[in-house]
Amino acid sequence: MAELVLIVRMAGRRVAIPASEVEAVVELEGLTPAPRAAAHVAGLSALRSRVLTVIDAMASLELGCSFGEGLIEAVVVNSGGHPYALLVDEVEDVIETDGAPLAVRAPIGAGWDRVAIGMIDAGSDLLLLVDPHLVIAGPAAQAA
Repeated sequence: MAELVLIVRMAGRRVAIPASEVEAVVELEGLTPAPRAAAHVAGLSALRSRVLTVIDAMASLELGCSFGEGLIEAVVVNSGGHPYALLVDEVEDVIETDGAPLAVRAPIGAGWDRVAIGMIDAGSDLLLLVDPHLVIAGPAAQAA
């Protein structure tokens, strides 16, 4: 069965996110700090009169910090009834995949192992399929 996926570059790696989980793709102009938030929460931003909790995907994967100044690309995901924006390096395309995701058969790194739900065939590439809710949960979710 064919499924749509959004191809993004996250923490320097091309990955896929199930399109059914994506509410919007946006460019955020600014972030407001969120004191006492988890380390992977970059801050808060507004989108169409809604407050978004902004998640630094790179920090969630425990690979450093990715956000900077200017326009920031993000993928908006609704999780647990709340809107979140996942910061990504770049949004590339939406593609249709054939067949079910393949199992990830080798360790790919602690943060990636936590968020990976499989591999998908994207033409000439085999891409990691990422669960955005696990990126939102952050590294503390693995310990729980």
